[in-house]
Amino acid sequence: MEFEIEGRALAEGNSDGAPPEPVIVFNSESFRLPTSRDLANAARQADSQAAILHLVQACRVDAVRVFFCSEKDAEAIGEQMALADPLAEIRLALCCPACGDEGEETLDMISFVWAEIAARARRLLWEVHALASAYGWTEAEVLSLSGARRSLYLEMVQA
Repeated sequence: MEFEIEGRALAEGNSDGAPPEPVIVFNSESFRLPTSRDLANAARQADSQAAILHLVQACRVDAVRVFFCSEKDAEAIGEQMALADPLAEIRLALCCPACGDEGEETLDMISFVWAEIAARARRLLWEVHALASAYGWTEAEVLSLSGARRSLYLEMVQA
């Protein structure tokens, strides 16, 4: 499936640019929204439950006193965080133009971006191969060309 998304449209829900306030959930405990570092550290945990509990503890704003968190508490905290940061989970409403079937999917932005980077890298390697084969240029010579010039040479090779 291929589609285009306007980045500005995704960010409309948080247009003021101010960071979200901490989320207050249980007994005056306050939690900040997780950072990418928090998520990376949580991903290193042995299982998903340990990762969730690790993330909850990492996001506590005032971690002076001991805080015990049940699975139910962690779920409620996660729900409050999701409400505080609507861009944390991006849901896409999809409709098939051929059959009219409708559905909803979560956009995994990290996987999406890495897939785009991998596709561009493969395309660039193909361009190097095609131009090096056609003209006998080295990889460095092909890569020193601007993208526009590389495209023009590729059009000539494929003509």
